[in-house]
Amino acid sequence: MRKTESFLQCVRCSRTYDIGQLRYTCDCGGVLDVKRDLSKIDGGELKALWEKRWGMKRGIESSGVWRYRELVLDAPDDKIVTRQEGNTRLYPAGSAGTWAGLSNLYFKHEGENPTGSFKDRGMTCGASAAKLFHAKTVACASTGNTSASMASYAAVSGMKSVIFIPEGKIAYGKLAQALAYGGITLQISGNFDDAMSLVQDVCHELGIYLLNSINPFRIEGQKAITFETLQQLDWEVPDWFVIPGGNLGNSSAMGKALMELHELGIISKIPKIAVIQAAGANPLYKMWTQHTPYEAVRNPETIATAIKIGNPVSWEKSLRAVKWSGGTVEQVTEQEIMDAKAKLDAAGIGAEPASCCSLAGAKKLADAGVIKPEEKVVGILTGNILKDPDAVIGYHQDQLGKMGIKGTFANRPVQIPPTLEAVKKALGC
Repeated sequence: MRKTESFLQCVRCSRTYDIGQLRYTCDCGGVLDVKRDLSKIDGGELKALWEKRWGMKRGIESSGVWRYRELVLDAPDDKIVTRQEGNTRLYPAGSAGTWAGLSNLYFKHEGENPTGSFKDRGMTCGASAAKLFHAKTVACASTGNTSASMASYAAVSGMKSVIFIPEGKIAYGKLAQALAYGGITLQISGNFDDAMSLVQDVCHELGIYLLNSINPFRIEGQKAITFETLQQLDWEVPDWFVIPGGNLGNSSAMGKALMELHELGIISKIPKIAVIQAAGANPLYKMWTQHTPYEAVRNPETIATAIKIGNPVSWEKSLRAVKWSGGTVEQVTEQEIMDAKAKLDAAGIGAEPASCCSLAGAKKLADAGVIKPEEKVVGILTGNILKDPDAVIGYHQDQLGKMGIKGTFANRPVQIPPTLEAVKKALGC
């Protein structure tokens, strides 16, 4: 396969920069895209190559990201940092689909990645880019999943990692990973947006490589979610992708992936993208529904800690994806998130609260008639069920009242004495 010429381009003003220039934003303040000259790529040939790589047991291209390396990052094998990420399963929704009123609902479970979230897809690409730029130290701001992933990939590759987290606002399952993988963890007073602002200043001042999704190479790795999902569907394009919206990197990446596949002629149908935000952290939703200029949400609040972000860096890219696909933006309440989580977990699939915005949002859009009952829908599950165990226990023991959340579908533990008769009584025998 012939290599393509690549460059960086601002999504706001279209100014271009050399691909080898280390920068994260345009001089105008806009975020950057990695752009490729796709005119020299034969889409049919590329698709056949990807099919040939499917099921590889070892090597770089056994990764569910690097299988698609032609549209991810032009890097030599010795610069690629990988944990064979990707290759996650696509599950029929089962009883969760019935509850949502959708007969053709599937979930792409990114919680099955090495560190338990979709971040590994972006991080393998971001960490490899760091190697190309000869970085010794990498850094990120995080609500949890990014820090876990970056610390792991940095450790694997021999780089140091520095993590900025909002104090007291990160799930312990995620914090534990960052600490275990050796990340230098700095808890700051403030929220994620404060941490994001600080880490950019620190990276600029100290020459540390930034690995948040403002890094354009991070987005390139996350595109592989789309490539892999479509390959699992034998390239039969669904009607909808439903995606939780926090920092908005996933919807940005998936939109870009679809644009590239369409330009190459690999797909002819354009699935609609629905971005689902928590009602307490919903700047894109407000912009979309109120037809107003973008405005960050100050002091965002939601039990879905992975998307508790009031000023997402990728909002322009995400908005582009929604508009291009003819999709929409929706919000869901705390109660809707946790009820959806209870139903998704009970279906035997399971995911962290932020992931369950995809089910909650799909149900809400189905109830409103936006998504038709028979349409094929793929929801993205962003993280593993064990990422936020406190939320799970709190819901099932009906202890989230202070957050306005009832254990509607609670599966409460039953305390009994250690006797056969007590067991029989508990089981209704």
